[in-house]
Amino acid sequence: MTRVAQISCGTEYSGIQWLFNDIAEKVGIDLVYPEMELSQVDAACKGLGFTAESPSLNMMMARAVSMLEDPTIKGALLLTCFKCAEGTIVKDLVRRYLHERTDIPIISYSNVEKPKEIEIYARLEALATLITRKSLLMREKQEGITMGIDSGSSTTKAVVMKDDEIVGAGWQPTTDPRKSVDEVMETALKGAGLKRSDIEAIGVTGHGRELVGEHVKADLNLEEVSVIAKGAALLTKLHKGDATVIDIGGMNNKLILSRDGIANIFNLGGICGGSSGRFLEVASHRLDVDISELGQLALKSKEKHDLQSYCMVFGIQSLVVTLASGVKREDVAAAACRSVANQVYENQIQEMEVRPPIIFVGGVSLVEGVKKEFEKMLGVDIIVPPNSQYAGAVGIATLVSGV
Repeated sequence: MTRVAQISCGTEYSGIQWLFNDIAEKVGIDLVYPEMELSQVDAACKGLGFTAESPSLNMMMARAVSMLEDPTIKGALLLTCFKCAEGTIVKDLVRRYLHERTDIPIISYSNVEKPKEIEIYARLEALATLITRKSLLMREKQEGITMGIDSGSSTTKAVVMKDDEIVGAGWQPTTDPRKSVDEVMETALKGAGLKRSDIEAIGVTGHGRELVGEHVKADLNLEEVSVIAKGAALLTKLHKGDATVIDIGGMNNKLILSRDGIANIFNLGGICGGSSGRFLEVASHRLDVDISELGQLALKSKEKHDLQSYCMVFGIQSLVVTLASGVKREDVAAAACRSVANQVYENQIQEMEVRPPIIFVGGVSLVEGVKKEFEKMLGVDIIVPPNSQYAGAVGIATLVSGV
């Protein structure tokens, strides 16, 4: 069991701590509470430059300071209550404090009354991978002939790599995960001019990786956070220093701070489909353009219009009303791109310290309008590397070559 510090504001008394403990045990994590003396609280508040009204939040800061004195702790879970303004401030201060003083992976979560088990599982599983597979995640080059499969909720992707180069690739919408993966594997192999027997190892990641991994008899099966971070570093050749990775998927989003090509701090979003690629697909249908053309259409916009809701259902209603009112298609396309970027910014980016270079991957990275909106919001150039939609497949194809 890997020791992970739970740095929280008393959420262990909220009645759902058992869920965190149960999931942590399943992924091989032992949640511990750093030892501290009450006399350390004032010193910790001074060290972090903030004293909260809540004694529990002040103790949370003291536990974070105390955690650094325990070398057996290999990761940290930061927990505060949802919509607690002071808690958000303290969580951000603690995250920054730890990030500047340690390389251990850190995840944060806003506690809610009825949390979704799958959301907590995804975070803790990623944390466990980053701790226990760090030597594998340090790999910077693919060797031999391997295949990487990313079985996403919206699309299934596959790449064949040979000696650090993509020699074949395929993608298609995910329907039946097993049927979809069979078809993209065939496409990728055909593009590479190879047979299945030529492949030395297969790695899988993504939403459907458990089912697909068993189906293709994968040699490596890893969660998405660590794989996406590695894929982004590989595609940009940025293996050293800090970077920020944005991945907007078909149904959920990832914001990852990486260090030397390995995820260090991350959060996951996408509670509502309005911030996902699925929203843009529906918007494209309403605008009568292919999703691949939506970004270019948005770039032609001359007037700014905003959709009135971030919810996917009401957002589409707002889009239809906007079109009916005579707003130009290109302005509506830009509004749809802006809506997605705004949600990611407000729900994820604002909670973390974004550090350039910023790498944008995933299928939505090909929608130029979304990239443009991020650049406006952040005031920096965004890197969209070649084959950005294959970041997960490239990451796992590279990692499996080291197994």
